Amino acid sequence: MNDLLKRALLWLCGTSFIAGLATTGWVVYSNRSLPPIRVGLLHSLTGTMAISELPVVDATLLAIEQINQRGGLLGRQIEVVSADGQSDDAEFARQAERLITEKKVHVVFGGWTSASRKSMKPVFEKHKHLLMYPIQYEGLEESQHIVYAGATPNQQVIPAISWAFQHLGKRFFLVGSDYIYPRTTAAIVKDLVATLGGQVVGEHYLPLGTTRVQQAVQEILAAKPTVIINTINGDTNLSFFRQLRSAGISPEKIPTLSFSLSEPELHQLGAKNMAGDYAAWNYFQSLTSRANQIFLSQLAQQHDDEKLVVGDPMESAYSAVFLWAQSVQRSGTVNVAKIHKAIRGQSYEAPHGVVHVDHQNGHTWKTVRIGKIQKNGQFNVVWSSQSPVQPIPYPPSRTKQQWQQFLHNLQKQWQGKWSGPTFTEER
Repeated sequence: MNDLLKRALLWLCGTSFIAGLATTGWVVYSNRSLPPIRVGLLHSLTGTMAISELPVVDATLLAIEQINQRGGLLGRQIEVVSADGQSDDAEFARQAERLITEKKVHVVFGGWTSASRKSMKPVFEKHKHLLMYPIQYEGLEESQHIVYAGATPNQQVIPAISWAFQHLGKRFFLVGSDYIYPRTTAAIVKDLVATLGGQVVGEHYLPLGTTRVQQAVQEILAAKPTVIINTINGDTNLSFFRQLRSAGISPEKIPTLSFSLSEPELHQLGAKNMAGDYAAWNYFQSLTSRANQIFLSQLAQQHDDEKLVVGDPMESAYSAVFLWAQSVQRSGTVNVAKIHKAIRGQSYEAPHGVVHVDHQNGHTWKTVRIGKIQKNGQFNVVWSSQSPVQPIPYPPSRTKQQWQQFLHNLQKQWQGKWSGPTFTEER
């Protein structure tokens, strides 16, 4: 058993009772109530995405534990069935199928990369089931069987690029992992930069999990941008920023604005080396709201760790559990079809502010923020929207049909998949 999986199981053991560990790698967590409401938890406990997804698992379990401590839902406790997506898109689809058909869960909380979500989407639609997806993403999608608890482009990328154009510079270099989210985000950024009168001076895409980032860094040096837009996911960020610093690229010379780098990843990178760079999210740990202070206190108590680092995807995943739970409580059932209807229009006072599930598209209204990295590993919020922003899945720079054709072309380029070859596949 590798270190990351051990770490995941230790975290999970800290919040739930382990009912059994099957040879298949499935772990069932239960507060031993009968009959339980069984829910699925599907994230990468291993592989390149574990660095990001393990904290999300932790936050999801905290929300479930809190609900159980309050008496559960409809007089029943919640039992969690956890599965490892292994940072592999096909594995996410296989495990989603198993959670629904074999484990008989009533909902699944999970996914990080858009490629993993795209792989799971047909499974949930086939079974008319429900996925609570917690991560910001590229948009260009609406499904009756997915609640999108993370940001759409107009709740993260678009306002952040507009802000960067005004405050950081007009020459952009785009670097990201080679899958649907970074590629689509790049298209959105290029449309917007052209409208603003700026210039994209280069772009480079890296296989998920790779440590070979030298070429990307050399291209950045040659292009001389005024700002780097980073959509790298997973532990490749560690290699990328180390190489940037080795090449003499500091935040003072060329700042980086990241869309998938939050406090837990920053903790791994070392905040002192990152201070001065930026990220765009809806939530930052440094928010001073009462709801956030309670949230942080509860997480710290859960781990007996006052220095615990918390990022946006954790907060989003935590809030998604309560949005679902409210729907169950108010509708008086765990029937998936009825929850589909009940969850639209739900609102919850999340640690980052009020979130609201849009009636029309199943995405959430969220407040937008841009933060500057401090030496203590926290973000200083330098810009915020005045109120929650309505989710718009399809950016207006192209028609819905044009965006769908764009996605079709990407998938065709990847032989029917939603990502390019991973580092493991390349080797």
